[in-house]
Amino acid sequence: MDYYSSHISKLIEELSRLPGIGPKSAGRLAFHILNMPKEQVAELANAITSAKENVKYCKECFTLTDDEICPICKSDRRDHKTIMVVENTRDLAAYEKTGQYHGVYHVLHGAISPMQGIGPNDIKLKELIMRLKDNVEEVIISTNSTLEGETTAAYISKLVKPMGIKVTKIASGVPVGGDLEYVDSVTLLKALQGRVDM
Repeated sequence: MDYYSSHISKLIEELSRLPGIGPKSAGRLAFHILNMPKEQVAELANAITSAKENVKYCKECFTLTDDEICPICKSDRRDHKTIMVVENTRDLAAYEKTGQYHGVYHVLHGAISPMQGIGPNDIKLKELIMRLKDNVEEVIISTNSTLEGETTAAYISKLVKPMGIKVTKIASGVPVGGDLEYVDSVTLLKALQGRVDM
């Protein structure tokens, strides 16, 4: 038996599909939204719709942006000879919060995972190799410390090393099995500073 009307139940159901949101959190969010002023709800709905319609991949690094080229790739203050490879845009944001990395990024949008049917052609690896033809001196591999992340790092290293480009990997300090987006800034910075040749 449903406790709520169909509209409330549908809202809770949709919110519970979001990552990290269980049924209780979805219920709290639903009732919070229902108690918000109508204008605020409209702004929230418009922000979601607008982001979905206007956000796309940066043509250089493949992070999410609402422009053709993201602000990091556009910046002449960044070191375009150093590329940090990350699995997703959240990992890029985690490094940007440290304020200590001054190179550019390449976002793979995943990691190699044969068990899940994700191979090298299913992530942005070809695009990375194309970028390396433009006077790149170092590739920093900053994939998660999971089996998939380590497999992806090893694969990238095998592709890049023969090109004569320095390949490093972030140091430990990032917990094994952990996601970069949840690691604090100091740990991320130490991992970046302690990167090692692959």
